[in-house]
Amino acid sequence: MVKSSSDKLFDSIVYVILAVIGICVLFPLLYVFSVSISPLSEVLKRGFVIIPREITLEAYERIFSESLLPSAFRVTTFVTCVGTLISITLTTLLAYPLSRKELPGRAFFLFFVLFTMLFSGGIVPTYIVVRSLGLINTVWAMIWPGAVWTFCIIITKSFLEKLPQELFESARIDGVGEFIILLKIVIPLSMPVIATVSLFYAVGYWNQFFPGIMYITKSNLYPLQVVIRQILLQTQDMYNNPDVNIPTRTMQMAAVIVASVPIIAVYPFVQKHFVKGMLLGSIKG
Repeated sequence: MVKSSSDKLFDSIVYVILAVIGICVLFPLLYVFSVSISPLSEVLKRGFVIIPREITLEAYERIFSESLLPSAFRVTTFVTCVGTLISITLTTLLAYPLSRKELPGRAFFLFFVLFTMLFSGGIVPTYIVVRSLGLINTVWAMIWPGAVWTFCIIITKSFLEKLPQELFESARIDGVGEFIILLKIVIPLSMPVIATVSLFYAVGYWNQFFPGIMYITKSNLYPLQVVIRQILLQTQDMYNNPDVNIPTRTMQMAAVIVASVPIIAVYPFVQKHFVKGMLLGSIKG
């Protein structure tokens, strides 16, 4: 197909806009990374560092050896992996029956689920429930209170409704139970939406901050984002004393990089499933 001049012009404009957006997104990341690998003296002298003249990993060495970041990294990794597994399991088990039109009381259960998008129990009642369950100062306080997201249930339910009904009817004729149908048919066919929802949950758990300051008081159980906040909020006179140990501007930027890289590294591996899952969950036919 030969493109007309107007089509070529339109494509060129789109490419330019996408390039500008890409630069706007990548430029702050480049600045943060450049400062994190630059000596503090160079940062204080130049102020704005994009291409460092000298490279040093001192900020990263100090972060992992003299701060709470290593333990916070382990806590957040555990919460992200275990929490995502729990969340995707509960989401699938709830979305599958809701996607079956023959479910008795389906409208009531759907209303019950959607109701939580508009109203919640509130901070104080939620804290009382978490405390009554004995979850205070445990990693489970950062998993169970937000283990299921209504948005993810809706996405998964919409995807499952698009699966061919003939598969379920054939399985039922052969005497297969609903649980086996879920394991052998639904889950293998639902990997795109499962990957999509898993990414949502994983990013949410990895960036989790509020439960860490609400339910955790022990420093060795702080999640990554809480520790990074502490690093960023610490104040020292860097200009009058450039040889200070903790924290410095380079350490602050290094902490941001440490928190961002794992999720950025994982995304390319699930991007294909992410796009496919979103499309199949929203387009009928």
